[in-house]
Amino acid sequence: MSGDLVSDERGKRGAKSAAAFRTISEVATDLSVPSHVLRFWETKFSQVKPLKRGGGRRYYRPEDVALLRNIQSLLYEDGYTIKGVQKLLREGGGRMPAAETKSAKHPSHGQSLRSVQAAEEGGGRKGVKLPARTRGVLTDVLRELEELRDILQKD
Repeated sequence: MSGDLVSDERGKRGAKSAAAFRTISEVATDLSVPSHVLRFWETKFSQVKPLKRGGGRRYYRPEDVALLRNIQSLLYEDGYTIKGVQKLLREGGGRMPAAETKSAKHPSHGQSLRSVQAAEEGGGRKGVKLPARTRGVLTDVLRELEELRDILQKD
């Protein structure tokens, strides 16, 4: 019977409210990154400030988790560098709301919409660095288009 009581208490503890503080291991599991990555991000992004209790245990507020989720998305999905994300945070006054950052991005590679529009209008900067993933996709598309052109020219 006491085993059932312990498992019931664990089940209740596992279901936290949205406003509850999270430990580093809970946040790491939620974001699918190792704990050491979160500690590294704390050194690179001064806006990430979990509460630290006795023994140095970290407790992340919901807004910390939301910020970490945005940082993860910008780094891993949109192809930003750490310096690029730092710049976004500086320009945003230390905050990075999801709606602002996501709506300002070109969906395929995270470039700002203005720079994409400028490039399309011929006013883009030369030497704009694209993420490696985007360069690879564009190179493949270009190769396919050139092959199609060659096929059409032969006929």
